[in-house]
Amino acid sequence: MTEKEKMLAGLDYLAFDPELTQDRMNAKKLCHRFNQVVPDDKELQTNILKELLGTVSEAWIEPLFFCDYGYNIHLGENFYANHHCTILDGAEVRIGNNVLFGPNVTLSTAGHPLDATIRNTGLEFCKPITIGDNVWLGANVTVNPGVTIGDNAVIGAGSVVTRDVPANTVAVGIPCRVVKSLTV
Repeated sequence: MTEKEKMLAGLDYLAFDPELTQDRMNAKKLCHRFNQVVPDDKELQTNILKELLGTVSEAWIEPLFFCDYGYNIHLGENFYANHHCTILDGAEVRIGNNVLFGPNVTLSTAGHPLDATIRNTGLEFCKPITIGDNVWLGANVTVNPGVTIGDNAVIGAGSVVTRDVPANTVAVGIPCRVVKSLTV
């Protein structure tokens, strides 16, 4: 089994494997191209996103945008990400319809072993992130590996989401906790 196959299967893998390193370099080149497009050339931005991401149709992503691989990112309809969005997508990232990200949002599927001896071997792991429909992540939100955020949820600015957030709730803080239920 290759390191890429291990990564995609959710197993521990070596991220600096040549194939994965090349995949990341390809994504970085596409992100660089995307980030250099003049702001009013929406057609070119969309074409680059279609080349970079696994699934995209109607999306507006403000530069600067960064990701590790791109092919593991699947965006629903009517997605908006404000400036400085980063998605570390060693595992699948599924984002629903009508989702809004404030500036400086980070989604990280990647994690590293707690044991320094193992971590120093270069092994890492990834766990998927799922974000439902009609979700709003405020400015400077970080979503950790393996988290699911339910439909209609609102995540307050500056929150660090370390566990699942149910649908129809407002959650805030470090670590992020539900503070309010929403009626839909």
